[in-house]
Amino acid sequence: MLKEPLAADEAKRLIVKAIDSDRVDFKQAHAREEMTDDDLSIRDVLRVLRGGVVEPGELRRSTWRYRVRTSWAYVVVTFRTEDNVVVVTAWRMKR
Repeated sequence: MLKEPLAADEAKRLIVKAIDSDRVDFKQAHAREEMTDDDLSIRDVLRVLRGGVVEPGELRRSTWRYRVRTSWAYVVVTFRTEDNVVVVTAWRMKR
């Protein structure tokens, strides 16, 4: 069982593990809409998750959420299980 909130380095390790085992869920409508609005592909989001910096978890609607940031985009994820990550939303940084 996952004990949250996770430290940033532990969240990052689990995110990369989920990517490597193809256990990243993009099914949430809000995430898909935001990705489309900001012209972000699944590949873009996976790049942010793999290469970005994980910020401390935030408790929202009784779920721990973790922001992952790069210089050009943010992705917010939550963990369904230790090896299953759900993309909640994503957006491209405005210039």
